[in-house]
Parts: sequence; structure tokens; C-alpha cells
Amino acid sequence: MFTNGQLVFGILFAIAFIIILFFTYRHDKKTHKKYYKGSVWVLIAFISFILFIASIKWFFK
Repeated sequence: MFTNGQLVFGILFAIAFIIILFFTYRHDKKTHKKYYKGSVWVLIAFISFILFIASIKWFFK
């Protein structure tokens, strides 16, 4: 399906992309702590809401 060159390129691209993301996140870690302090609660509320909707659907099935 893919040639060897395409597979090598895909693997090298993925590795380089992950390394760049890691260093970028490490560089912006202080900024994230400062500006996104309460974002965990928003995530918990969103997941809870989705689970609530799924449980209502399951309950009335």
C-alpha cells in the first residue's frame, strides 16, 4: 500500500513532530500554568455532561 520511502518519511515526520511538540510545551509550561489555571474543572464538567447525556439515553432505552 505504501512504498518504503513513504513509510520512512511518515515515521521520521511523526518522530520530529512529537519532539517539536515536547520542546514547545516545555517552553510554554509557565504560561499555561498562569493563564489556564481552572481549565481542568471545565474539562471535568464537559466529561460529566457527556456521561450524563449517555446515562439518560441508556436509562430510557
